Amino acid sequence: RLFESAGAIVTPLKPWMTPEMLDGVDRFWRTRSAIDLGALPQARRDKILPFIRAWAESGGGQSGEAVFRSYYETLNVRARTVAATAPFDYVLSPVAPVVAYNAEWAAPTNEVATTMHHIGYTLPYNMSEQPAASVNCGYTRAGLPIGLQIAGARFDDLGVLRVARAWERMRPAQQPWPQPPRAA
Repeated sequence: RLFESAGAIVTPLKPWMTPEMLDGVDRFWRTRSAIDLGALPQARRDKILPFIRAWAESGGGQSGEAVFRSYYETLNVRARTVAATAPFDYVLSPVAPVVAYNAEWAAPTNEVATTMHHIGYTLPYNMSEQPAASVNCGYTRAGLPIGLQIAGARFDDLGVLRVARAWERMRPAQQPWPQPPRAA
């Protein structure tokens, strides 16, 4: 509404990412990581966090066809993102489907099988090489910041930064940065 009141035409955009696309990219990255992991000496492999190691190792042993199908989803994400966003100057979305998660966890679900589900809003722009910025847009009831993602067309980095700056000037007042509790 603040963008509309500033003169922007805001049009809802239907989702184009699917769980299958995200899972395919995840499988491809797991396979690549399994290969990288396998190239390390055992002493270095032993230093990798167990969660990350389990994630990477789960990508090993894939057939060539399976790897190709997974890689195809990377190309699919790129093509579908470019096509879905082409009619718009900028796309506004959340940064993530969750605000925060347990700091001791490696990912929001703390499950190797669903470790990438939290990147569904940012992945499309990374894969399509479209610039995006994350700017605080508000707070939860607990006072945690909520991220607004502003994405633009390829090579419009300056435009994305200008929209982000405009948002910073329009948004409600910011709360002081949270401070950790003081030791007793």
